[in-house]
Amino acid sequence: MDTVLCDELLQEIFRRLPSTPSSSLSVSLVSKRWLNLYRSSKTSLSLRFLPHASVIVSLSSLLSYYPSLSSLSLVLSDATTTYTSKNSSTAFYDHLLLVVSSSCSNLHHLRFLAGPVSVSSLLSLSKACSHLTSITVSLSRPLYFNWVVSFSCLKELCLYVCSTDGVDDEVGGIRLCLNEELDAEFGLESLCLSGIQADDKGVGWLWRNCKRLKKLQLKSCESIGDGESFSSFILCVEGLQELELRKCRSVVDGVLLRLAENCASLNSLLVYDGGSREGLLEFISTCRCNLQKLDLRLPLDLKNDHLLAVAMNLRGLSTLRLQSCCLVTGEGLKTLGTALHSSLEELALINCDVVEREPGLLATLGQNLRMLRKLDLSYNETLLDKEFISMLVSCHHLTELKLRGCRRLTATALVSISKTCKRLESVDIMNCPGIEAQAVEFFVLNCPQLRQMQIEESKLSVISRTWALHKVIEVTSG
Repeated sequence: MDTVLCDELLQEIFRRLPSTPSSSLSVSLVSKRWLNLYRSSKTSLSLRFLPHASVIVSLSSLLSYYPSLSSLSLVLSDATTTYTSKNSSTAFYDHLLLVVSSSCSNLHHLRFLAGPVSVSSLLSLSKACSHLTSITVSLSRPLYFNWVVSFSCLKELCLYVCSTDGVDDEVGGIRLCLNEELDAEFGLESLCLSGIQADDKGVGWLWRNCKRLKKLQLKSCESIGDGESFSSFILCVEGLQELELRKCRSVVDGVLLRLAENCASLNSLLVYDGGSREGLLEFISTCRCNLQKLDLRLPLDLKNDHLLAVAMNLRGLSTLRLQSCCLVTGEGLKTLGTALHSSLEELALINCDVVEREPGLLATLGQNLRMLRKLDLSYNETLLDKEFISMLVSCHHLTELKLRGCRRLTATALVSISKTCKRLESVDIMNCPGIEAQAVEFFVLNCPQLRQMQIEESKLSVISRTWALHKVIEVTSG
């Protein structure tokens, strides 16, 4: 067989294999020829490494075996490593980036989270890898953004700002981002910024030139730049469709206010761990956009008032995700269920004690939300079979169900799922000790549409594995 199959055919087969360690190991052990062809056919590679001088030579040698890479991820596995000075660490990471530049000219996606790199190394990267459409990289202060213009194909940019002190002298001639007259609009559609502080200059230049932005993510940001950045920020949000704010308490209200006033295209909003009750309530009550997805993790800032405002002003909502909503009651959720009965297709109530605190709540939600396709009740540790099943009997259209960490559910719940949810394609029952191997076996045999299942290896019997393979069910234990 090895002699019959030509190189091109083998490579095409390898490209279609799932990207799992078992598949990689199975192929590489057949022969040296298969190993070389498998490597040459790989278009995506993810690596973790320790920051040691030998890594540079090893990385260069390793990448030479993968000439077809279009996607590369490099992540430092030891975050505790320190260097004697900023310049020495930056020089090491710059050298690594130079190895990538010289070895992977066909890259379209690069995730380089080894450490902060310099502007000059990014300019070199833009010349060597001119097809890059997505970049994730770390920078140290002071921040300069004009290098973004050098990547003509760039659509997605994710920047992590390090707290390294010091001034990078090598960029003396690259301070264009501070010059108000040198604007250069580029084609970024997705932007993620992490760690921005109030005294970070140049961010306003970035806002002014991101006029095609569709998705914005802010993580652990104390500000969106220096004093004039908010006025520039308005210029980039008019066409925004997706917004994520994670741990950005000091800027949430200002950002949401400007969105409510200037953006009518937003369809997805995520706010985690930060914000004021009044600011969020005002946004929900006054926004002009047709919001489709709302994802909130606000343990001490989300109340029934917000849910009532959603019921009044966001009746087209198709996805609602709530995590750790300690102050929400059953009354608020029932009102929401009634208002969104014809539109809501995805509901997540993750670690929400109201699910366990108020008997009959899930049954009422199930009766109102008959259009549900996806349901996530993960980490409601005291959720009982009776309460869960009372909701499930009304949810005949479910295709995805997540019950991870629901520790008191038993085999009875799985039997009910298999009888009620005939369209179910994906299920997550990890960390559910009340569900045992025999129940899983029955479940696999009796779910005709099941294609994905997340569960512990120890709960898969020989029969379960055989049927999963026969029915082409992807089983993962992560």
